[in-house]
Amino acid sequence: MSVLDTFRLDGDTAIITGGNRGIGKGIARALAEAGADIVVANRDADSGAAAIEEITAETGVDGVAIPVDITDEAKVEALVEQVSAEFGSIDILVNNAGITYNVRAEQMELDDWERVIDINLTGVFLCAKHVGIDMIENDGGSIINISSISAYIANHPQPQVGYNASKAGVEGLKTQLASEWAKYGIRVNNINPGYIRTDMVKDVLENDPKMAAEWKREMLLEDMADPDSIGALAVYLSSDASWYMTGESISIDGGYTVR
Repeated sequence: MSVLDTFRLDGDTAIITGGNRGIGKGIARALAEAGADIVVANRDADSGAAAIEEITAETGVDGVAIPVDITDEAKVEALVEQVSAEFGSIDILVNNAGITYNVRAEQMELDDWERVIDINLTGVFLCAKHVGIDMIENDGGSIINISSISAYIANHPQPQVGYNASKAGVEGLKTQLASEWAKYGIRVNNINPGYIRTDMVKDVLENDPKMAAEWKREMLLEDMADPDSIGALAVYLSSDASWYMTGESISIDGGYTVR
């Protein structure tokens, strides 16, 4: 088997939460190009269906969009049962769905704090828990959490205390899950992006040049990556090429956290 063959995902099934847009959609497309069947799981049915239609038409893999609220355990469990019934087993989970509120800490409402934690941390746990049950019964798999460099640093100039706290929690969750589930053949790793040209970041780049300049000033590379650039790393972590890697976090940030 050649080294490139170890990156193939033919016959695998991947769930990507928040796979309807941005980084999630870029990862879903990359996994499909590597041969995996794709399940886009997000709240909005129409955008999920549009994303899976586009990806399957481009790549020829099988795929389905399933609306789900990842903060509702019963709905997460139903998602896993449906995917397992349709595809046989789940080989890859990408926990990508997340939100943020850019509000100063002293002004943040408890409801907003809890909403961020519910989606960004509790939702990751619930998806990992129920997919993990399936993987334990089916000889393992790969779980990838989309964390952030915000797990390690204070963001500037935007205030986002809830987001940073939630992503720091995902780091601890990753480490413990990797430890507990290694014996079942389940690998758990995090991808920690920096500033990526999602729609939200594009809006800032166009409408707030001062903030955009602050972000770019800290980067070593001259430009920001687009969401598809995260997909190659997700393929690696999903595939046999990374069989010896678990419990790790990989920053992909244009050098933002180097100095």
